[in-house]
Amino acid sequence: MKINENFLQLKENYLFIDIAKKVNAFIKANPDAKLIRMGIGDVTLPIAPAAVEAMKKAADEMGVKETFRGYEDSGAGYDFLREAVSAYYRKLGADVSAHEIRINDGAKSDCGNITDIFSSDNTVLVTDPVYPVYVDSNIMSGRKIICADSDESNGFAAMPDKSIHADIIYLCSPNNPTGSAYTKAQLEEWVSYAIENNAVIIYDSAYEAFISDPEIPRSIYCVDGAKKCAIEMCSLSKTAGFTGMRCGYTVVPDELVMTASDGSEVSISKLWNRRQGSKFNGVSYPVQRAAEAVFTDEGQRQIQESISYYKENAKLIAETLERCNVPFTGGKNSPYIWFKCPGGMGSWEFFDKLLNEAAVVGTPGAGFGKNGEGWFRLTAFNDRENTIEAMKRLEKVIK
Repeated sequence: MKINENFLQLKENYLFIDIAKKVNAFIKANPDAKLIRMGIGDVTLPIAPAAVEAMKKAADEMGVKETFRGYEDSGAGYDFLREAVSAYYRKLGADVSAHEIRINDGAKSDCGNITDIFSSDNTVLVTDPVYPVYVDSNIMSGRKIICADSDESNGFAAMPDKSIHADIIYLCSPNNPTGSAYTKAQLEEWVSYAIENNAVIIYDSAYEAFISDPEIPRSIYCVDGAKKCAIEMCSLSKTAGFTGMRCGYTVVPDELVMTASDGSEVSISKLWNRRQGSKFNGVSYPVQRAAEAVFTDEGQRQIQESISYYKENAKLIAETLERCNVPFTGGKNSPYIWFKCPGGMGSWEFFDKLLNEAAVVGTPGAGFGKNGEGWFRLTAFNDRENTIEAMKRLEKVIK
């Protein structure tokens, strides 16, 4: 028996495990401290009432013989939800057919699992700082990984270098962790680069609902040619509070075709369907009904209330950093705020200072790659009272 030794190339501890160890040690030493967590991007507001009612109704249906449902035939999600997502895309200005949509248990799963259908010989390009899943899942598969630098000089929005070849490109916009977002013109450059290199873009749009700037597309399919080179993944975790329910969707366009070693054309959509049919059991019927309710007019109104609440929190964080003259990105079109550690401190050094002096937990940028060193991420997903209090503490620490 042999193990997959690519796993031995992974860092021993995951970023948030390291954070948890430090936080637990702090709590043990300071049991009376009021800790405010603004590190992990978990939501705090409840699921929209429309989704809750739809889920309850669907659960009742599962208890009646006439309306009970077993396996979902296609494995790609129920038609009612795929049609609802397709209609949502049309509102965003993107033409995505229902049959191009696959329902999943969250964007993170598909971001990692999509690597199954691509050769380990491919070169993977990620932007640094990077969401760790993109890197770890490809290390597990033994792929070569190269980085495009996102830093202060380009507003943490890396652009393609035409002198470098890549086969698989991971983009996230609005970005986790930096909060930056690509304009349409910038995405056009990435699409052009992908087509020239016969590459595939894995586009993570989990935070698209936070975009308010009309210059920033809410789907890569708003860009001409993207359906020839891009797979888009989205999630209801942050937009509709489904972090505890798990539901999202992936779009694999019909136009996305690659050439096999024998010269034949292969549909990426068919490969993904085949993979999912063997390795994925789908999302439960009640959860899919709840997701469908999110895309109704009432559901959209309700989730926009929550999104606006989080965006106001982000504004409070941004205003605090502006008063302290601290450079940052994000906050406007993203629930994440990415700021420069004051006084030239390292990101883990500032993490310890903020935790021990203010009892506030953030995320050190070093955990997202070399360009994250010296930077720090806060999320806007806490409640208003905690956010206000955390900003008072942060300002005191910085000053």
